[in-house]
Amino acid sequence: MKTRITILLAALFVSFNISYAQQDEECMNNLSIFDSYVKTKKYDDAYQPWSIVRNKCPKFNRAIYVHGEKILTHKIENSTGSDQVAYINDLMLLYDQSLENFPSKYDLGEILVDKANLAYKYRKELNKTDQQLYDMFDNAYVKDAKNFTSAKGLYTYFSLAVDLFDAGKKPAQEMFDKYDDVNEIIENLIAGYTTKLNKYAAKEEAGETLSKKENRYKSSYESNIEAFENQILGSMDKKLGDRANCDVLVPLYEKNYEDNKDDRIWLQRAMNRMYAKGCKESPLFLKLVQQKNSLEPSADTSYYLYLLTGEQKYFDQTLELEVDPLKKAKLYKKLANELKSKGSYGKARQYYMESLKLNPSDGSPYLSIASMYAKSANNCGDSNFNKRAVFWLAALEAEKAGRVDGRLRSAAAKSAESYRASAPSKSDIFTEGNSGQTIKIGCWIGRSVTVPSI
Repeated sequence: MKTRITILLAALFVSFNISYAQQDEECMNNLSIFDSYVKTKKYDDAYQPWSIVRNKCPKFNRAIYVHGEKILTHKIENSTGSDQVAYINDLMLLYDQSLENFPSKYDLGEILVDKANLAYKYRKELNKTDQQLYDMFDNAYVKDAKNFTSAKGLYTYFSLAVDLFDAGKKPAQEMFDKYDDVNEIIENLIAGYTTKLNKYAAKEEAGETLSKKENRYKSSYESNIEAFENQILGSMDKKLGDRANCDVLVPLYEKNYEDNKDDRIWLQRAMNRMYAKGCKESPLFLKLVQQKNSLEPSADTSYYLYLLTGEQKYFDQTLELEVDPLKKAKLYKKLANELKSKGSYGKARQYYMESLKLNPSDGSPYLSIASMYAKSANNCGDSNFNKRAVFWLAALEAEKAGRVDGRLRSAAAKSAESYRASAPSKSDIFTEGNSGQTIKIGCWIGRSVTVPSI
């Protein structure tokens, strides 16, 4: 349930229907009383006046439902047995009533997920089976996937699918389908947050200072992306584990290929999963990619064909077919990672920079470039001092990651510190006599770095 509520009581009353309020002084008085109690966290004292307003004037003010969730949560956490179950069921009812009485303020998917999360948390008390719980989350997904945005709910939904598979109650294909369903929701959420974040990154890049409100929003978007990318997606992959290795995937997709060879979504998901799990050496992977490409050429199929064949035409087609800026940024980064792994650092840096142009709030390309600089230090200088000077360049590049991407601030600082520890010391600079001078770095790097002044 959404918990946004105005702090000031006067603002709380803005949404009142004034004429209605004047007609029912009892509801007005009790609203004021329970609002005051909730703000001081005296939930037991708030319960009775809140109940009066809830039962007598259910459409009076949204505080009935926002504060009511807090009141009933307190009751649940401080009760046991049949009393606790009664409060749990009452909170379930309150969720339904919030949507019924304030339909413009709540979404069906949000409410259904809140109820499913509550049932999962108290599954033992409610005597719920995994199948019953899964069905509650699935109901939210089927009826309103757009508003299924709870990180906890999305992970639990998928986790239950895996548990049902382990119990022999769900086939492997359905488990993998659910992974993809949830993954797509998360990818869309991340894309939305990233698009908003990039506006702030562009503003900072232009030398403007963000307001306090903008910094709060920026921090919130970064936290949400961090939660979904590193915690939820990472936990999903860990939960899936070896259930999705090549030994499992290849025979499964071979078995189902004929029945699904004209299903574009099935082909897309199958080839993506095989690639993600390192199964691209299997002949089946090429078969899937070629079939998908014959039905619907896309940036993904072209990219996979490029990896499999090394033909330039597929490489060019990959970049041509992808039009979504964020997806194209990921594609550039993916291509850069492949080139980096092969030691093609100059070309990799070019694509990392292209990725940064399209998604400036993602600082990871800077860390990758810094890593390539550090690995090339021994080959890109004409003296021992100049070779070690490359580490200053690596440190500067790593610091860029922390400036544009708050999620990487700590990692970027540690990387920069590590690189500077490998750079020339103050005594080395004194001996060399080049304090404040500019050193040109050769080979593929082709950059300059200024020696720190001492």
